[in-house]
Amino acid sequence: MRGLRLALAFLLALWLAAAQPAGPAAEVFAEVGQIFRELTRISGMEPHRKVACEVITREKVNTFLNQRVKEVATPEEIRGEELTLKKFGLVPPDFDLAKSTVDLLTEQAAAFYDFTRKRLYITDTAASATRDAALVHELAHALADQNFHLDRFLKQARQSDDAALARMAVMEGQATWLMSEYMAQRMGQSLKTSPELAAMMSRSAESAAGQYPVFDGAPLYMRTTLIFPYSEGMRFQQAVVQRDGQAAFAEVFRRPPVSTRQVCHPEAYFAADIPVRPPLPVFTARGYKELTDGSFGELDHRILLEQYVGKEEAAGMAPQWRGGRYRLYEDRARRQTVLAYASAWESPAAAARFFKLYRRVLAGKWKKMAVAAESDRRVEGTGDDGRFILECQGAVVTSLEGIQASPEPGLH
Repeated sequence: MRGLRLALAFLLALWLAAAQPAGPAAEVFAEVGQIFRELTRISGMEPHRKVACEVITREKVNTFLNQRVKEVATPEEIRGEELTLKKFGLVPPDFDLAKSTVDLLTEQAAAFYDFTRKRLYITDTAASATRDAALVHELAHALADQNFHLDRFLKQARQSDDAALARMAVMEGQATWLMSEYMAQRMGQSLKTSPELAAMMSRSAESAAGQYPVFDGAPLYMRTTLIFPYSEGMRFQQAVVQRDGQAAFAEVFRRPPVSTRQVCHPEAYFAADIPVRPPLPVFTARGYKELTDGSFGELDHRILLEQYVGKEEAAGMAPQWRGGRYRLYEDRARRQTVLAYASAWESPAAAARFFKLYRRVLAGKWKKMAVAAESDRRVEGTGDDGRFILECQGAVVTSLEGIQASPEPGLH
């Protein structure tokens, strides 16, 4: 799903950690040269220029993010993303995507690197105990930017939601890995020789964010996709380092993963396992225009199933994903939207299982669901926003949701 956080990622790279009132932060910048040299030694990437550093207040972070929203996404683009999230049932009907994203990032950001202005910021509320780690993380972004141009790296995947999130995992996962390795070496250890230490540090990335009311109150989709690039991205980087050594740091930028599946399952990345594009169900009713479309990846399916079916079912089903797409149509005059969605699975048996699980998703996200006709491969009826048709054909599951009145010519 192409969320507003992905758009913001084209402009800054965040480090998430506990934040609290603290004293002057600028003194940490005295270590920039030494840290840059260590990161070069570990990664093999060479620095090409000094990095400008600045302390920023949390209020200015909020102002900065609000301004970036206006610069990188039109109101119509944000509206399309928000409606898609609501249509899938990933956020509640009254959810404000732009405001919630900015509030969440403002609360979570301890430091960030703005790779459009080539400047590193540390917030004046970043806890003293985390400032060194924050600086290392952001300098890792600066080093990657000087070698691989992060803005260009992310823009190359902008047409694919899932691929864009995978590239975020490369960017944040590598910075988190380098930060963790830098800290480990200061204690005489190394992630390269201690997979257990790497696993422990990736888990800490998952737990660090749950200390804030905005984060704790956010929908599961927002929380998971915010943390995924750090935690799963670090585990992915660890797997590539274990296989390729120092060459891994450049390799993941030169040949990045193309899906969240490849991030979650590095063996799929090594095998160049590319997602398929299942055909969407056809919808051509009069008065409707295409509003937005995109990919719906393994991570999206895992979150959706966890939200409506349960974590255990999600963990078992999501790895069998092989491709997913959606398209949202809108009749703006009547304020009606139709979701066309398709997912491909590793086998017809897996698709049949997901077909049953997605039926439960539909029942869970709607207040009312009436089934008019049902078989092992097709369910038709009505939900909160109109008619739906859910089908399973071979290894592909499709759904049309929000159809109004009776079937029209061109609707299949």
